[in-house]
Amino acid sequence: MATAPVGDDRYGEDPTVNLLEERFATLVGKAAAVYVPSGTMGNQIALRLHGSPGSNVVVGRRQHLMSYESGAAGLNNAFQVYAVDDTGGVLDMSAAAEAVTAGRGGFWPPVSLICLENTHLSSGGLAVGAEEMAAAASLGPPVHLDGARLFNAAVAVETPAADLAGTAATVMSCVSKGLGAPVGSLLAGPADLIAEARLHRRRLGGAMRQAGVIAAGGLYALEHHIDRLADDHARAQRLGDVVADRWPGARLGEAEAACGRPFTNVVAFRHPDALGLLDHLGQAGVRAGLLAPGIVRFVTHLDVNDADIARAVAALASAPDY
Repeated sequence: MATAPVGDDRYGEDPTVNLLEERFATLVGKAAAVYVPSGTMGNQIALRLHGSPGSNVVVGRRQHLMSYESGAAGLNNAFQVYAVDDTGGVLDMSAAAEAVTAGRGGFWPPVSLICLENTHLSSGGLAVGAEEMAAAASLGPPVHLDGARLFNAAVAVETPAADLAGTAATVMSCVSKGLGAPVGSLLAGPADLIAEARLHRRRLGGAMRQAGVIAAGGLYALEHHIDRLADDHARAQRLGDVVADRWPGARLGEAEAACGRPFTNVVAFRHPDALGLLDHLGQAGVRAGLLAPGIVRFVTHLDVNDADIARAVAALASAPDY
């Protein structure tokens, strides 16, 4: 990062940023990509690209861009968000199909976009396979994939990221999560849409200058840190096993995992005194957070090693009964 060649990315003159965008586009099977400061900005740009005024955008009710982006979809756009159930990370296809059909018949607003998320954070990091992705795309409207942890999904289901994203018109991924880069995400899609995305990036305040310094970290992550995501999954499973033993049935996504959909690097579970448990963990030197009221979340990543997991396991084992 310290020695990365840089230029003015606002004008497409930063060679390191350009290389990162090309590398990412290739990995997800798209023609072009644009580097943005955050996954939220990448998602919001995608919504502006696809979501036409007066239309419905079909979104899972617990997806990140629905629940964890501070209402940006409604603030930045003139479409309606049509929320459907997404238990286990998969959209209720009958509800989504109903919205599409009603829109085409003139009964409801037309559907301009369907949004998916992989891995699905609110289901405890479950990976979604290519078949589920294709089912959403078969409904007709373009699909945007919030693939913040797409490479975790690719490793978990042993499927190239390009195949998982193949039916999506646009796909966003973060290099700043399990991949270990300090900052940044990328949005990929057709060249004409990505050219328009650069305009929206500027409108949202995300045009960057000598960004090669941070883009170099993203490049390193894509080149060296994808395969090692399996280590994070294994460490998360150790935590998940303890949770399942201490609080049977509390882990989010257990039913879907039992049917073959794999967990990745997130362990989320319901707890009757979530704040009390976080305090106990903090006193043991373990940092965790809340996904929602009463739902505790652990996330394993590049900076968590086996000794850290052992500490977390011990802290969970010694947690008071509630």
